[in-house]
Amino acid sequence: MNDLAFPLTDVLGQPAVVVRAPDGAQATVLLHGGHVVSWVPAGADEQLYLSPQAVAAAGLAVRGGVPVVFPQFELMSPDGSLPRHGLARTRTWTADASRIGRDHAQLTVALRDDAETRALWPHGFCLELTVSVEANRLDLELYAENTGESPWPFAAALHTYLAVSELTQVRLQGLEGHRFIDRLLGGETLEDHPEKRFHGQIDRIYANVRDHLLLRDGPRRLRIDQQDLPDAVIWNPGPEACAKLADMPADGWKHMLCVEAGRILEPVTLAPGESWSGRQSFTLEAI
Repeated sequence: MNDLAFPLTDVLGQPAVVVRAPDGAQATVLLHGGHVVSWVPAGADEQLYLSPQAVAAAGLAVRGGVPVVFPQFELMSPDGSLPRHGLARTRTWTADASRIGRDHAQLTVALRDDAETRALWPHGFCLELTVSVEANRLDLELYAENTGESPWPFAAALHTYLAVSELTQVRLQGLEGHRFIDRLLGGETLEDHPEKRFHGQIDRIYANVRDHLLLRDGPRRLRIDQQDLPDAVIWNPGPEACAKLADMPADGWKHMLCVEAGRILEPVTLAPGESWSGRQSFTLEAI
């Protein structure tokens, strides 16, 4: 890590890397979980929600930012025996590479299998997250490679917590016409609202989201794109569930909305030597 182009800092008692572009745009990546905990575009405010009660410690996931979900989403397939949301978000990653360009900055962090991961999931793998910032844009690319000797299926997601001024004032465009699974009420439905509004608890997986989404929050306009992560998970705990979360303030639900990009409903299988990558990108169009 001594060769990194960016300074190390301390976040939640854990080492972190501040990725800063020449124009001042920056993101902070916690090595615990390979977890992006902050994104501040040039001349703008924080765009991600990190709980003021978040904890980063061995075996614990950080509440907020962008947790990396791999190789399982929730307790769903392909391997329901793994911990909730898999094993990547609670382990220590390494900073592999960094660079500063004329108008952007980039950091790659990596997680590779070891004796502890193989005890949970008996496969060889390399997982990388590349974080790029410039001006008003954040790009997150997740890369998975099968470094073992047998094929394995996986699900993956970037579990992005977006900061919002007030949940009830937020509008999300781009989901109309998409089939979704309602994980609270059960069943599948087609979204018929051109502009989705929020009033509390929601937990939905939207399928085949190919076009961009647009988050409207007062004058703020945040464009969200995803590539090879075709499922969009929209989640907020609402007041009752939020009050039961030890690592989140009781009113935290009012100031966040998870808009996640995932490969969930149709898991990928990688043969030995094969790889896959998926991307979620954010562009702050107006503030």
